[in-house]
Amino acid sequence: MAKRDYYEILGVGRNASADEIKKAFRRLAIQYHPDKNPNNKKEAEEKFKEAAEAYEILSDPDKRERYNRFGHAGVQGASRAGSYGFDFTSFEDIMSEIFGDFGDFWGVGGSRRRSGPRRGRDIRYDVEISLEDSVLSKQTTIEIPRMEVCPVCDGTRMKPGTQPQTCPSCGGRGQVSFTQGFFSVSRTCDRCHGEGKIITNPCEECRGQGQVQRTREINVTIPKGIDNGQVIQLRGEGEAGTRGGPPGDLHLVVHVAKHNLFERHGNDLLYVATISFSQATLGTEIEIPTIAGEAEIVKVPHGTQYGEEFRLRGKGVPYLRDFGSGDLIVKIIIETPTDLSDREGELLCEFAKLRGEKIIHGERSLFDKILGRNKDKCEAKE
Repeated sequence: MAKRDYYEILGVGRNASADEIKKAFRRLAIQYHPDKNPNNKKEAEEKFKEAAEAYEILSDPDKRERYNRFGHAGVQGASRAGSYGFDFTSFEDIMSEIFGDFGDFWGVGGSRRRSGPRRGRDIRYDVEISLEDSVLSKQTTIEIPRMEVCPVCDGTRMKPGTQPQTCPSCGGRGQVSFTQGFFSVSRTCDRCHGEGKIITNPCEECRGQGQVQRTREINVTIPKGIDNGQVIQLRGEGEAGTRGGPPGDLHLVVHVAKHNLFERHGNDLLYVATISFSQATLGTEIEIPTIAGEAEIVKVPHGTQYGEEFRLRGKGVPYLRDFGSGDLIVKIIIETPTDLSDREGELLCEFAKLRGEKIIHGERSLFDKILGRNKDKCEAKE
């Protein structure tokens, strides 16, 4: 079944502001919270997952721009909700982002967000390739700076051989309670940030962060047929997760450089070939380069007009993740000579006379530019 439009899911227009998108998702999140739909939990989970995916894409300016340009294909795999499905970790991450500490009061956030596994951040990397690379594919290596699990403490953030202590502020519960009027309100503990434990001997390598920055070389295959602005997703090559969470993904945004011979139009390539007036009139054969490197012979029939096009089937760009290729389109441009020898001028005048063509010499006449010094001879023959 086709995926619904993200704007339709949230019930907002395509020009909606970030604040309007956030408010729309907040309303749907409360409506489809699983705890508020005990008799129809499965359907509520699906509705929430759909809304969460839409919010994650439209709340990110870069992802939203790609979605506006290319639709679902432009953000394929970019959504955590869409990639990993509904679970309480992703649910609480989003809800805590939306509601903050008030999520504890309403039952839509909580300390589990901070103490549970969290997926690593996605990384965007812009890569420029040649047109040849987009047509023929290419193996390349890129260097990505990213956060990785600390090799000394293995992400525990503690000095090896030490243990954390129970948080004295919350007694290990991760939450502290206080009374406000007739209500008893709980919120995340400020000292341990909801973990229930504090680290007194942090790892010296990562300074208690559990992660260190490293630059990694990653081998990438540029698929045949990829176009400018499309994204290559490398799962698990983003930043490391925390507290045992999975790593994020690496999103390679492709930029195809302009070519000095070919111009891409979808899966077709356009090549402009210049021939002379005589060749266009009498017919000829011309040699056409292809993006693969070999040459093709194109027969230009007599009487070919300016702008006519010829197709070389299958010599264009391969279809991305599909069989076949587009065509190489050869567009004919007829070159007008700017200078003629005496003999050439005489023959051209004779040709015009035989065809009954009237030549008017004037300051703006095209034939003034063509004939040049042969103007008088042409007039004499008239």
